[in-house]
Amino acid sequence: MEPFERQRGEYVLSSDKAKLDIGTIHRYLAGSSYWAKGRSLQTMAIGIEHSLCFGLYAASGAQVGFARVVTDQATFAWICDVFVLEPHRGKGLGKWLVQTIVGQLELMNPKRMVLATQDAHGLYSKYGGFEPLRNPERWMERLRNPLDSGQSAERFPDEQT
Repeated sequence: MEPFERQRGEYVLSSDKAKLDIGTIHRYLAGSSYWAKGRSLQTMAIGIEHSLCFGLYAASGAQVGFARVVTDQATFAWICDVFVLEPHRGKGLGKWLVQTIVGQLELMNPKRMVLATQDAHGLYSKYGGFEPLRNPERWMERLRNPLDSGQSAERFPDEQT
C-alpha cells in the first residue's frame, strides 16, 4: 500500500512510516497502555517494521496518535496499538483514525478484520462496523512464555494485545 496523507483541521493522518516518532509511540504504549505495558523499544520497532502504520500528527508535526495493522494484505487484518494522546482526545480523532484505517483496509478486501479492546467497543462498533466474534469457540490463542522458549524476557514480554 502506497503511503497517503489526509488533513482534518489542524491534524494530519499519515501512513508514512518515516514520519513516526517511535519514542512517543513507545512511551505511550509501554508506559500508559493496558495492553503493551513494559513492551521493549526493540519489540515495538520490529512490530512497526512489519505492519501497516498510521500516525496522527498535530499542526506542529508532533505525533499525537498511532495505530498499526498486522496483515497479509489479502485475507486478514488485525488492528492493534491504537491510541490518541490525552490532550488531543475528545476531538473526534479516534473516530477519524478508525474510519480511515477501515477504509484503507477495505481497498484490500480482506475476508476478516479483527481487534481486541477492553474499553472501546462502542467506538469500534459505530465507526468501524466491528461486532463480537460470531464463532468465538473457533478461535484459539497461544501465549508465549519467554522462560519456556529460551528467549529473553525483554524480547517477548508478557503482553496483552
